[in-house]
Amino acid sequence: MRKVNPMRMKLAVAVAGVALMIAAVPVVGHHAFSAEFDATRPVKLEGSVVKVEWINPHAWIHIEVTKEEGTKEVWAIEGGTPNTLFRRGFTKDSLMPGTDIVVDGYQAKDGSNKMNGRNLTLPNGDSLFLGSSGTGAPRDGADPREKTRKKPNE
Repeated sequence: MRKVNPMRMKLAVAVAGVALMIAAVPVVGHHAFSAEFDATRPVKLEGSVVKVEWINPHAWIHIEVTKEEGTKEVWAIEGGTPNTLFRRGFTKDSLMPGTDIVVDGYQAKDGSNKMNGRNLTLPNGDSLFLGSSGTGAPRDGADPREKTRKKPNE
């Protein structure tokens, strides 16, 4: 019978313990649209850009909106990944603070001032698709890559 080296045994136990601890850490994953946003609550906002965050997994645009009674509130708008937006022609210089924009999308389920942006319109009329059809977002035709469905009688 082969003799077990006590140092190797301790190392094996330590490695197994670390592996179990790592496996027990909750995984922060990419969420689906429907986990956070409500497809039955469309929102259209007009406001001025406060800041833009180019972070993964989603870019965030923060705008200041003036409500009907004159008070102001800041909304956070989730866009696609920075890489996806860049491939669509959107750069860090495309949206500078102070730029007035119009954004439509869907409000957060919790009713907070947060939305998943679908379309953004710049002052010159240029439009940018912010979202993604691959995350469970509504198939509303906003994504130019969405396949259009034929009507039953076509």
